[in-house]
Amino acid sequence: MISRRHALKVAILGLLAGSAATRAQAKKGPSLVSRFDLDHDSTVDIGEAKKAALDLFDALDVDKDGTLNFKELRGRMSHRDFSAADRDNDGTLTKGEYLAVVVQRFKAADADNDGTMSAKEFRTTAGRALARLLH
Repeated sequence: MISRRHALKVAILGLLAGSAATRAQAKKGPSLVSRFDLDHDSTVDIGEAKKAALDLFDALDVDKDGTLNFKELRGRMSHRDFSAADRDNDGTLTKGEYLAVVVQRFKAADADNDGTMSAKEFRTTAGRALARLLH
């Protein structure tokens, strides 16, 4: 039989553990899905991904010339990927070129081909590559 004292200790430890987990999650910030999920369906569709990508594009475009050079991307893309995305070979990415990469990475990360990204899909290598272009 469990004593009241033992039951109280177990309850307190459970509360403390739950509180620590909540604090750890709060430090991490919102999940990638909740950050971009505008319709609150617990997934990110291509429209939501494009919106996030365009918002980031505008934030990264420090000189406000409507393009991103490799430096402005701040490590979100490799030199090789940047060169492949730069269709007109002018050393910058337009919004269209940037969105083309987002769409390509979205399709690569959407493992179940349902047109949405789940939290699980964002945790894959392809999902993390997409996330770098969204935030």
